[in-house]
Amino acid sequence: MSRSTGREIESVWDYPRPPAVVQDNRPVRVECGGRTVAETRSALRVLETSHPPTFYIPPGDVCTDLLFPADGTSWCEWKGSARYWDLIIGDEVRSRAAWSYPGPNPPYTALKDHFAFYASSVDRCVVGDEEVQAQDGDFYGGWITSDVKGPFKGAPGTRGW
Repeated sequence: MSRSTGREIESVWDYPRPPAVVQDNRPVRVECGGRTVAETRSALRVLETSHPPTFYIPPGDVCTDLLFPADGTSWCEWKGSARYWDLIIGDEVRSRAAWSYPGPNPPYTALKDHFAFYASSVDRCVVGDEEVQAQDGDFYGGWITSDVKGPFKGAPGTRGW
């Protein structure tokens, strides 16, 4: 049991493959440039073996006027084609700070148009009352809290796990 959250500690090695999508009603907030960029109690968590959870926020709970299409896409064998977004606040540009799936593959259609943010690309991400740590590396974008334990894939040398 996590002392800070009172939740059971989850091992990422118990998460499924293919990944699961799970509703999470805890408060989730993304802050950048002195602004709350996203805030919800309706996040979806994607749980995949060896990765800390990725939180997807419904578009109605995101300041989409601050997001602009970025160059490039990526492909997930499970979810399909991801689109990237630059976060622009005033003169500050956070390149590819967020991503979404405009047409995710079944059974991941619940993620359609939800936004996920790289914790390393914004000033602060919070789940409940806890500030998250960014997953190492710049590929997966998971959020580490005290109620998940690794080791986590993503750091240099872990790609071949």
